Amino acid sequence: MTTLLLIDVQNDFHPGGSLAIPTADTDATRTASFIRKHMSSISRIVMTMASNQTLHTFNSGFWTNGETGEHPSPFTTITSDDVKNGTWVPRGDIRQGGKGGPMIDDAIFAKGGDIPSNLYNEDGSVNILQFCIEYTSRLESKGRFQLCIWPKHCLIGTSGHNVVPEVMEAVLDWSHETGGIVEWVDKGQNLFTEMYSAFCAEVPLNGKTDFDQDLFSSLKKGTNELVICGQALSHCVNYTVRDIVEHWPKDEMDKLTILADCASSVPGFESVGEQFVKDMKELGVNVETSETFEC
Repeated sequence: MTTLLLIDVQNDFHPGGSLAIPTADTDATRTASFIRKHMSSISRIVMTMASNQTLHTFNSGFWTNGETGEHPSPFTTITSDDVKNGTWVPRGDIRQGGKGGPMIDDAIFAKGGDIPSNLYNEDGSVNILQFCIEYTSRLESKGRFQLCIWPKHCLIGTSGHNVVPEVMEAVLDWSHETGGIVEWVDKGQNLFTEMYSAFCAEVPLNGKTDFDQDLFSSLKKGTNELVICGQALSHCVNYTVRDIVEHWPKDEMDKLTILADCASSVPGFESVGEQFVKDMKELGVNVETSETFEC
């Protein structure tokens, strides 16, 4: 059984989108051709969707400059020190529900460290400033990221959230021809944490952002070959695959394949994508092209 895992093949990552990758359209053409070429051999298609909110912590509207009141520009880095000293101030009026609300589960949040004693206000709502200090500190302690402000992208309900048409048409053809049902995986809806990987947020806050064992088990149990591509190689493909590899049996890495010509890095992060591919090869993951791979 061959499973195709398509990661965030969405309009906003393609030319004309808000976080466009220049070569993403070419990647999409190759992906669509791959699906049609192997239509009878692909048993499952699982598609992840970055599904973001306008007030997400990595969007400019979440922050203002402590002196000027202006919002940060895209690609601004906000450090924990910036939050502590008031260089960047999070907005405090986000409606969260009661204590813990829908976005934070203390039991999950505590897995990453002690919960600050001042995390909650007297009415039980989250003290967003204290949360952001803790969040950015945890993010930095992992050694992978600092908080980066991205252009607003893949906002739920917008055209940028949609799957790029060329790939969507091929997927629909696959469904019609084989009777297969596309399996959809949303990620990123918790606006308090970043979720590059389809399996787990960078800082898990609740059950929906903790490691998705059900998704992993589904892919592992029902797959002889897991083929992966999408956007972006440097970010969401990178960290989704790293989470898979971390939990995958070490003697079965040859069941995993990355289609390197169907994924590209965010401009300026090419070295991150190159290091990812190098790391995966060293671990025994197959790195193929859409032309060389055979189901």
